[in-house]
Amino acid sequence: MCLGIPGELVAFDDDPPDLATVDVSGVRRRVNIGLLEGEDLRPGDWVLVHVGFALSKISESEAQALLEFLEDMGQAYDDEIAAFRESSP
Repeated sequence: MCLGIPGELVAFDDDPPDLATVDVSGVRRRVNIGLLEGEDLRPGDWVLVHVGFALSKISESEAQALLEFLEDMGQAYDDEIAAFRESSP
């Protein structure tokens, strides 16, 4: 199962400019933010990440509620975080 997981924006890349580093439950990974062109994105903002793409900007409270919900899913969430960790550079 692939889930959309909240990640906090940590840093932006200059080359290529459509990549940013996000922190998802302690795992840092570069994701494509090109789908959010025109959004006012800054470090500390939260985005919903799915298969390496930031799909939408979400509020911190929405991110925390979603993280709590996902953690309550148990094994499915654990598997998704493990896959995310394995795909990190």
